[in-house]
Amino acid sequence: MRTVKATAAAVTVALAAGAAGVAAGRLASDAALKAPPGRPLPTEPRLTVHGTAAGRITLTRDLASLRPGTYGLSGDGSHAVVGPVMEAAEHTADTVVRRLERVTHGTLETGDHVWLTPNVHIGDPRSALGLEHADIDVPGELGSLPAWFVPGARDTWVIAVHGLGTTRELSLNVLDFLHRLRFSVLALAYRGDLGAPRSPDGLNHLGETEWRDVDAAIRYAVRYGAQRVVLYGWSTGAAMCLHTAVRSAVRDKVTGLVLDSPVLDWQTTLRALAAARHVPAPVLPLAVRAAQGRTGLHGEPGRGAAEADGLAVPALILHGPGDTVAPWQLSRRLADSHPGLVSLTTVPDAPHSAMWNPDPAAYQEAMRRFLTPLM
Repeated sequence: MRTVKATAAAVTVALAAGAAGVAAGRLASDAALKAPPGRPLPTEPRLTVHGTAAGRITLTRDLASLRPGTYGLSGDGSHAVVGPVMEAAEHTADTVVRRLERVTHGTLETGDHVWLTPNVHIGDPRSALGLEHADIDVPGELGSLPAWFVPGARDTWVIAVHGLGTTRELSLNVLDFLHRLRFSVLALAYRGDLGAPRSPDGLNHLGETEWRDVDAAIRYAVRYGAQRVVLYGWSTGAAMCLHTAVRSAVRDKVTGLVLDSPVLDWQTTLRALAAARHVPAPVLPLAVRAAQGRTGLHGEPGRGAAEADGLAVPALILHGPGDTVAPWQLSRRLADSHPGLVSLTTVPDAPHSAMWNPDPAAYQEAMRRFLTPLM
């Protein structure tokens, strides 16, 4: 009887531990599978506003607040645009002073908690940039997908696809540039976005199923006059573009890809986001298994990069070693394995999905050189 009771107790403990592990893995996987559009990723630190004055703002000193370039600064109910660090200003050991370009929404008060975002603009193409556009609905497999359409003189369309932690407002950073090149631009909201259908399980599949919405956008573009399509994606949106260029039945319409901070290995990205939420290292493999069970995501690490073996059109990758969400090394490997087809522009000192922000002119020049032959 003692042996039976001991065995039963051990089984009970093992089952309880197993259940706890499953629950822990499920909770940890939420960092990626339930990342809400327009909210900061857990890798982005919260900063405190220590003061504002004419044309300047004082923030908590952090590697993030010291980044070069121009960024959006978001808080709960506020949005502003901050420029570079003001080297001539008086800084303390705990603070840094940046140029305050403008406050676009709400107010900034001392003590407010804010975070840097790649989204410099908020609103729509007309309110943010003065560009005339149409609000359209793209028929998708789950329902209508809202999109902005900015017409251009060319019959080559650019389809812009945001990624983790952002919305289609991210495309506003480059929309005026693309408009000056006379491209027609379709900035897409896809499943899980505000106003778009919810995915059947309510989870983000990191591009593995969402790519079908990009496929729907290509079909819409062709129906309304596009002869060629360039797919332009950030983060998981870049992964969606890559999947579409390889898997879509209308991939012959795709003439090029622009991939900013591409997620080429969903497992690595999920681990990074979970770790940023202070998930203990032993739980991270459980998070991967939980994600596989919840979404059907499978495949070996680096599958996204391996899939590019089927790529038949030129691609420009804009990525940097400072990306802690999607490893730059995978982009480097992808470019090295596809010489003449995939080119990499390395951007230092930039976080995930923010390759434009440190030096917009250099970023747009790299894009101009890549896009000119595709016009």
